[in-house]
Amino acid sequence: MNQPHNINQLLIVSVTPYFLEKQVFWFQEHLQEILDSTKTQQFFQDNVIFLKAGQKVEFMQILRKLDEMGYEKVFKVENPGEFSQKGGVLEIFPINMFNAVRLDFLGNTLEVIQSLDIKIEDEKKSRELLTKKLKSQKLFSDLKNLKPGDYLVHLDHGVAKFTGIEKVVIANEKTNIKTEEEYYVLEYAQNDKLFVPFGLERKLSRYVGFADPAISRLASAIWQITKRKIREDVEKLAKELLALYSQKEMVIRAPYANDTELEKQILAGFAYQETPDQLQAMEDIKKDLALEKPMDRIICGDVGFGKTEIAIRTAFLALISGRQCAVICPTTILASQHYENFKKRFEKLPCKVALLSRLQTVTEQKKILQEIKEGKIDIIIGTHRVLSNDIEFKNLQLLIIDDEQRFGVKQKEKLRQKNPSLDLLSLSATPIPRTIYLALSSFKNISLMQTAPQGRSAIHTNIQPYNKNRIKEAIETELARKGQVYFLHNRIETIEKTKTGLAKLIPDVTIGAIHGRMNEKEVMKIMADFTAGNINILVATTIIENGIDLPNVNTIIIEDASRLGLSQAYQIRGRVGRSHIKSFAYLFYPKKLTPIARERLNALSQAKELGAGYQIALRDMEIRGAGNILGREQSGSINKIGLNLYCQMLAESVEKMRG
Repeated sequence: MNQPHNINQLLIVSVTPYFLEKQVFWFQEHLQEILDSTKTQQFFQDNVIFLKAGQKVEFMQILRKLDEMGYEKVFKVENPGEFSQKGGVLEIFPINMFNAVRLDFLGNTLEVIQSLDIKIEDEKKSRELLTKKLKSQKLFSDLKNLKPGDYLVHLDHGVAKFTGIEKVVIANEKTNIKTEEEYYVLEYAQNDKLFVPFGLERKLSRYVGFADPAISRLASAIWQITKRKIREDVEKLAKELLALYSQKEMVIRAPYANDTELEKQILAGFAYQETPDQLQAMEDIKKDLALEKPMDRIICGDVGFGKTEIAIRTAFLALISGRQCAVICPTTILASQHYENFKKRFEKLPCKVALLSRLQTVTEQKKILQEIKEGKIDIIIGTHRVLSNDIEFKNLQLLIIDDEQRFGVKQKEKLRQKNPSLDLLSLSATPIPRTIYLALSSFKNISLMQTAPQGRSAIHTNIQPYNKNRIKEAIETELARKGQVYFLHNRIETIEKTKTGLAKLIPDVTIGAIHGRMNEKEVMKIMADFTAGNINILVATTIIENGIDLPNVNTIIIEDASRLGLSQAYQIRGRVGRSHIKSFAYLFYPKKLTPIARERLNALSQAKELGAGYQIALRDMEIRGAGNILGREQSGSINKIGLNLYCQMLAESVEKMRG
């Protein structure tokens, strides 16, 4: 073991992508250039600390700047990007050094800088882990719809209550110029307050737990000790999970091919402007498919945020690699709509797209099955029928699951058992808890699509007690602007009675009704009439939950929202607002509500912004509890630090062990 030794000067740089791209030797070679840049360039002023032994420097200012530069406060320093403090002693592991250092302060004088025998074994791996950590922090630090009273977790200081946003006037010591800056205000025990500047959201995450959290004093060591203990437990869990997933990790397949010319044809068929999130999702998928390890990625994005386009472009990548693709959907209606979309987009390419569902005759189905077996069909779209045992693929490589929350684990794994190297792309607006947990823990990759397409505006949501006059008014307002209405009545036994009641309430309109027990051809006929505008009001059960894209339907009335799950209600509300036209959702409820139903409706009323589906899924998980995805031991740890930070720790441990 090397003895610690004193050093005269120390450079510490921020945990940012710019610096993470540089090797340690780069900082040694360019030290003077970096120091010169701190005199004139704001980026270097904000992201660099340079210290000398014997220097007068404000101790608290160094602590504050380390926090702002993305260093994590821990009980004991072990990895680059961490620091710890005990009294006037600071231990830091700068990302631009091979080893950690100790700083001894006497008041505001830095007396000694000492090199410690805490080193990195693999510089490249260390950089990769820190880069992944930055990305995961961005994922966990989504603070949309944040409101006073919510619990937040600060990476360095623990769980607190968010009390609001405050503006503070800051005076620059050198120039005396005053600027107004915004801060998140966090309240700890005994009225301790922490002001977190805007721009430092990566240090914050929402508290998602299954009980109200315990809150300690701000300067207490309890948080660092708790974090360290849970990190040790998480490492054990990571080993167990890696052992479970090791078989999948070992499977390899040939990387996918590229054809930029053909790709241009597919891209040209997209009539809209891609959102930044769509472009990022495709980049993520292309990186997955360029590897030898099979892809397992979930695309999480609100209804109408362009998940289908991602599916089309991914299917194209399988096509040019000479492989078959299967797309499975929960309903015949959605499968038929996807079939029309895919067929239109691939019509100019040497490619055959087919639909497989119960709508076809036995003879038609047999012909399709034969063509799948012979490899004459490149893309097959269908319902659960695609998972049947009588289907033999010639060279299936890609499975796309739309609305993955509607399929059980066994169903999703069925084709993978036959073909372990199958690439899996799941699409969801509100993923199930198990998927979220696996995605957050880095066993599934996740791409979030939270940017609304151009021209799309939030759905105006009204949540109120049941009122027949309000229903009449809402329908008449929509019909007056030549629009159409969904009316959700989720009881098959009384759906015809409800249809008759609406006809009396609003005479001289055409009303249709559909539900899951109807003959599928009849459902498709009524949907075709509704799509063509021959029906003004469609009374339906939750059969409309999945994927029917009708731009002229911009009012939805949910007769009893208390009977729906949170994610389900959110998904159904998203059936309207598919165009630039102002859309409305009316969610009625009975006078008596259970506490859980009230909590669901409160969560829905708060999720008014576009792109809140992922947060809704997390909130749903919180309301319902962990279910069978977590053991009691993990639930206890989660309640102490929150699901987001727990999964972040688990993801980091998994990445380290994967090596």
